[in-house]
Amino acid sequence: MRRRNWLAIQVEVIAGADSPLWPRPGRLFAVARSHSFAEFGAAVDQALARWDLPKPAQFVLADGVRVEDTELTKMGELNQDDQFAYVFDGSWAHLCTVIERPFDPRKTRLGGVPELPTPYWGWGALPDQHGLRWPKDDGQKPGPRQPAQPYDDLPPLLPGWGGQ
Repeated sequence: MRRRNWLAIQVEVIAGADSPLWPRPGRLFAVARSHSFAEFGAAVDQALARWDLPKPAQFVLADGVRVEDTELTKMGELNQDDQFAYVFDGSWAHLCTVIERPFDPRKTRLGGVPELPTPYWGWGALPDQHGLRWPKDDGQKPGPRQPAQPYDDLPPLLPGWGGQ
């Protein structure tokens, strides 16, 4: 593994379901220049808790070029400070920025060199892909009632749970 063959890419979620997000959640990724845009997109989706796959996704480079074949097009031509957009499911917009090139993934919390693009740091609350707030949320009914005391609704498996 040669350090110059890796990038650190910051991904910020700009909007979800056509609504702007603030503060913007994000993740940092270790990405080899030999990885494809499809591999990077899959890593982003997994790191941002996307569960309804596959959905249409596209990458738009700073010069307006759209990456047409994400399976074959590699990340290799990106340079320090390059920015591009990743759009998932038509309405989830992300700003991607190369924050470090060359980059050494061994100096992260990964503990080694990953085989695929891999997140190594993150921040912010991730909204649900479909805006769901509890398991049976249909968008119509009010949510479950909050217990009078935190953790009262839980089984007594840990201290403080279940009214202990």
